[in-house]
Amino acid sequence: MDSLYAARRTWLHAVPASLKLAVLAVMGTGLFLTERLVWLAAASALIGLLFASLGRSGRGARRMLVSVAIGCALIVAFHAWTGRPALGAITALRLISASLLGAMLTLTTRFDDLLAVLETVLRPLRHVGVDTARLALALGLMLRFTENFFAQWRRLDDAHRARSGRAGGFALLAPLTIRTLSTARRVADALAVRLGA
Repeated sequence: MDSLYAARRTWLHAVPASLKLAVLAVMGTGLFLTERLVWLAAASALIGLLFASLGRSGRGARRMLVSVAIGCALIVAFHAWTGRPALGAITALRLISASLLGAMLTLTTRFDDLLAVLETVLRPLRHVGVDTARLALALGLMLRFTENFFAQWRRLDDAHRARSGRAGGFALLAPLTIRTLSTARRVADALAVRLGA
């Protein structure tokens, strides 16, 4: 499957996946524990600086983040139209901050490392009869398919731009769906062989 993982090493690549996931969980939760615009703006600025520190390695997620920024602008405009601009700003800051955190994790963490952390965190559930290896694999595949979806969309959009000189937009939905289903089928077949062995 395609990946957004950046092969170009950055300082964040050296940070253990477990620590990155812990920071993501704490900061992500913190974004929703406060509604003070000043704190959210400061957090967004800090997260933005951290993302910028990745340099050229952050280019893989740039187009995805442009889509998020457009969504944030629409959210702000809608809430301003309904007379609640502050709520729109709060929602947009939370969304862009969470997206940047997720992008940094995806760009600098290998799938195998994420899967290992998930297996470790879920290990206590074995005592109540949960098959933690399969649960960790399911969660890992969900994360991987989300990443693959954006990577496939980026490749299709690049190809469409090369041919036509403009963004693909809704014209990419059909080929994107076909590619995603094809990838899912191949992974399902591989898992069936692996787990059946």
